[in-house]
Amino acid sequence: MNVTEAVRQRVSTRAFLDVPIPRDQLADLLETAQRAPSGGNLQPWKLIAVTGAVKDEIIAMAHRTLGANPGGAAMGDRPVYPDLNAVDPIYNRRRKSVGEMMYAKLGMPREDHAGRMGWFANNYRFFGAPVGLFLVIDRRMGHGQWAHMGMYMQTIALLAHERGWGTCMQEAWALLRDQLHDYFGLDEHHMIFAGISLGAPDPDATVNHLYTERAPQSEVVEFRGFD
Repeated sequence: MNVTEAVRQRVSTRAFLDVPIPRDQLADLLETAQRAPSGGNLQPWKLIAVTGAVKDEIIAMAHRTLGANPGGAAMGDRPVYPDLNAVDPIYNRRRKSVGEMMYAKLGMPREDHAGRMGWFANNYRFFGAPVGLFLVIDRRMGHGQWAHMGMYMQTIALLAHERGWGTCMQEAWALLRDQLHDYFGLDEHHMIFAGISLGAPDPDATVNHLYTERAPQSEVVEFRGFD
């Protein structure tokens, strides 16, 4: 598999097989991921990988904290999304579009609020993945370093795809930043940025066949000085 194939084939995996990921294989992936781009070579990321009883404790903590309203908790001063009413409407249209595509795959119409909320709660079970990864960053880092964290996450996702594993980037864990901060014993300067679910994809799960639309090149790219 080459890089182009990995980029084009990778999707967000939201259903996993009950197959463990050996520690040595995960460590090998993460060692390679250290080659992700990093401005000034700061490498501003830290990562906590969980499985087994530790993962189960985090799932239980999420259930106790969020209860029946997993989408309603506050995110503090670092929200996942900006105020989408204050920016170009195209961004909100894209966000809504992918949500409707996913729920259509799941057979959940818009009026099925309970079903959709129940599905969203799967975020806090890692969608059944055997491994959860938590990305940690120093709050004092700037916007550039947050971008570098994203490149690190993308590198992990592509390396996982090469190995036949699936991933799902999970900014939803931002709802539990305070609880996870205490659980992991992070110092005052560090915070959870996001999570990643990782494992072997369930090939029979309909949701794993969601191949989301991307904006046409004409919407996002300008060519200047090429004529």
